Amino acid sequence: MTQTVATFYRFVDLPDCEEWRTQLESECETHNVLGTIILATEGVNATIAGPKSGVEAILEFIRGDQRFTDMPHRECESQSNSFHRLRIIIRPEIVTLGDPLINPNDAVGEHVSPEDWNQLISDPDVLLIDTRNDYEVELGTFEGATNPNTETFGQWDNYVNNNLAEAKGKRVAMFCTGGIRCEKASAHLVKQGFEKVYHLQGGILNYLQQVKPEESLWEGECFVFDHRVSVVHGLKEGTCEICFGCRWPLKSEDLKSPKYEPGICCPRCADDLSLERRARLEERHRQVMLARFNDKEHIGQKIPGR
Repeated sequence: MTQTVATFYRFVDLPDCEEWRTQLESECETHNVLGTIILATEGVNATIAGPKSGVEAILEFIRGDQRFTDMPHRECESQSNSFHRLRIIIRPEIVTLGDPLINPNDAVGEHVSPEDWNQLISDPDVLLIDTRNDYEVELGTFEGATNPNTETFGQWDNYVNNNLAEAKGKRVAMFCTGGIRCEKASAHLVKQGFEKVYHLQGGILNYLQQVKPEESLWEGECFVFDHRVSVVHGLKEGTCEICFGCRWPLKSEDLKSPKYEPGICCPRCADDLSLERRARLEERHRQVMLARFNDKEHIGQKIPGR
């Protein structure tokens, strides 16, 4: 069954996020919409999926508040269920940097549209940084981008302190999946005294949707935090899968390895998997295959959160 998948975020003062959670739970249940919605006093960050009419209803409901009237979103179609449940979470931050004093509502770098992005990052004097996690970067990134090798966005501050002290006079361009992490990273750099800070408007997803493949400087696939695992140009589903043994995204060469066992392990974790954990994963995979054979969803088949 075809589903509509929508991603969106907005940094905005949201002191009433508890009330928003209650209302969104009711609206999503009414319109059969699942996904993950993160709320904080600094705004909202979400990926939702369901029937097109349902997703449109949720977006209309959110934009009914004047704080979200002009909130953009990215949208695509998926042939599989991107989510099996609805999670609406209240956190201190909608994307965790670990410093509550960094507020993009105060000041951020300059947004750069996908149409202008190639020209900016083709300048050899521009420092291009991928603000995503290491496992995301491994699937794909922009040509010439620096990989901070961070496991979580919460390590961004340490990366800046240890590596960018000499770059304050340079032009720094950053990007992430949907724009939220690079926008917050730009707010962090601005507060640190960087004056020439840029970030990709709408992130990689917007770029892959707007820029033609033949004009693209993107290399590989883009990891997404749902059952699609990865997307390519046009936001079509990619070829990557998740290893349930170590939760690492797998590229085509990983899937060809003799150490890859669907639903169990991959070349990265095969030699370290305990007999007990292997037995649990084998049983789980058996249940998934049985449900698939009977043309049913296996509700437990979710991508473990990172």
